[in-house]
Formats: sequence, structure tokens, C-alpha cells
Amino acid sequence: MLITCPYCGPRDVSEFSYQGDGNRTRPDPSSTDQSAWNAYVYDRVNTAGDHKEIWQHAGGCRSHLAVTRNTLTHRISDVAFAGGTKRRHGGRS
Repeated sequence: MLITCPYCGPRDVSEFSYQGDGNRTRPDPSSTDQSAWNAYVYDRVNTAGDHKEIWQHAGGCRSHLAVTRNTLTHRISDVAFAGGTKRRHGGRS
């Protein structure tokens, strides 16, 4: 599987580290709402199809990337910086 890093170009997935589900919203760090934290840590949706994930280019420029990957085919349809402000180009599988 290849992931196209916006800085480095297409690279093998072995250069990247999976950071987690890109659809989840983290509770405010100062929150003491136990049920919100439990839901954030333990509740998972097992998506079949396109899914937004966060990856870090650990073996390269160290950027955090928002990757849209199909969980059935592993085809990557989009890659952007995780901050979402400097979108450069789409992904590659």
C-alpha cells in the first residue's frame, strides 16, 4: 500500500504509523465528564467502506496526515494534512 505524503510524495506504508480514527472528536482535556471520556476511548464503529484515519509519516517528514482509506479494498482516495489547512493532492493506493 502506498500513501502519498504531501511533502515527500508516494511512500510505502511501512514509513507511516497509524494514529487512529480520524472521525472521532476528543473531549475537552479539562472535562471531567466520565461518560464522554469512556465513549471517546472505548466506543468504536467498524466501518465497511471509506474511512478517515490519521497517520504520521514517522519514517519521513513526520507530518500528521488525514487519510481516507477504503477498509474493504485498502484503496486510498485522499490524503491531506491532518490540520486540513494545506491540502496539496490526493492519495494513491
